[in-house]
Amino acid sequence: MTDRLGIFGITGISFAIDNAQENSIMIEKKSQKIALIGFVITLTLGIHYGWLIEPFFRHVHWLHALHGRFCYIPIVISASWFGLRGGIYTAGLISVLVLPYILGQDLETHEIAGEFTEIVFYFAIALLTGALIDRELFARKKHQEAQLQLEKSQKPSLGGTIAAGVAHEIKNPLASIKGAFEIIFDRKTSDKDKGEFQGIIMNEIKRIDNTVKDFLNFARPKETALDRFDLSQTLDECLRQVEIQAAKSGVEISKTIEEDIRIMGDKEKIHQAFLNLLLNSLDASEPELTIDVKLKAEENRLIVITIRDYGIGIERDALEHIFDPFYTTKTTGTGLGLPIVKSIIENHNGTIKIESEKNEGTCVSIELPSLEE
Repeated sequence: MTDRLGIFGITGISFAIDNAQENSIMIEKKSQKIALIGFVITLTLGIHYGWLIEPFFRHVHWLHALHGRFCYIPIVISASWFGLRGGIYTAGLISVLVLPYILGQDLETHEIAGEFTEIVFYFAIALLTGALIDRELFARKKHQEAQLQLEKSQKPSLGGTIAAGVAHEIKNPLASIKGAFEIIFDRKTSDKDKGEFQGIIMNEIKRIDNTVKDFLNFARPKETALDRFDLSQTLDECLRQVEIQAAKSGVEISKTIEEDIRIMGDKEKIHQAFLNLLLNSLDASEPELTIDVKLKAEENRLIVITIRDYGIGIERDALEHIFDPFYTTKTTGTGLGLPIVKSIIENHNGTIKIESEKNEGTCVSIELPSLEE
């Protein structure tokens, strides 16, 4: 309980710091915008009062009319950045600041009327621009909310993610256990073979137990356990497990496995990854087809594992998403198998590549670093 409270406390502090940083950035950007608007207002009023241009051109009617139009610029900018409220505030500020010019000059009645008409235009532009911007922002916000709601409804919850992952990962060991029991209860099975398949059942029960534990520790994933083990033997064990299912499906498995190849890694996780890939190949293969499995050590200190089937293959568009969580082309799949496999291989400093053509088959290539002597 204390550990959980500590984790939640640290998470809360981190979240608060992130929010404070985001708020600080937003305030800084807002201040910069307000400063820029203030500068533009000062510049336009300087032109309006004749402090900047008239010393060069002297006072002429067309030039003063042009000055008044310059005051539209900060109003439009403010309305664009801050909506209706920003536009109205800026129009009001400019109106107050130009009043001394209107009232302090010896202007004719029609000229005063023209100046006040100009002020009305300030507010009209602020209302029009601000209302359009607010409407656009409101529509955009509604669209984003609808998009987020749609994504939320399509994305499984954390509990659903864990449940789906557990179901997927214990399905394969259960299939092996079922096949082993069928052989054990077959009267033709020798006592020696029965003992071997009893061992398989115990190993698969242990694997299910470890899988459940992994998902229960989903929030605090543990590091990959590094132990020296025989990769050749591990792949052979996986092939032994799928032999029964392959025979029932009428699929032949051809293997070329270089013996006594050892690596540093987590044997259980590598076993899990190989078994996933082999069962995928079986699912994709029709009767009388072959699955080629190869394991060899390359000269560049890499170990290469290839699993090649000649089944239905994967369409090009789907191939781009096969490692995306929850993406699946199967009607009963959860879309977690290949992402988990990819994670396991990468945690062993390896790479995985899948090449496939529709109706021509699929080739999975895995490269793992060899054991450092």
